[in-house]
Amino acid sequence: MRTTLRKIGNSRGVLIPAALLAECGIANDIELHLEGSRIVIEPARPARAGWFEGYRADQDDDAWRDLPPAADSGEWEW
Repeated sequence: MRTTLRKIGNSRGVLIPAALLAECGIANDIELHLEGSRIVIEPARPARAGWFEGYRADQDDDAWRDLPPAADSGEWEW
């Protein structure tokens, strides 16, 4: 598909057909980046996507108890 750039203020814009956007899963927000001399447009991912990948809720959360005691293990004095 061939199209032209359109002047929008001091920038340029491209009209992308709705069918093409739907096929790519793009709704409103996008991410742009360069790959060599190509401009890549991708659907924007949620801000914290993938933060908990690999996390298991059944992990031993008390593993820190096996650490050696701190050098100053006495009571706090104020």
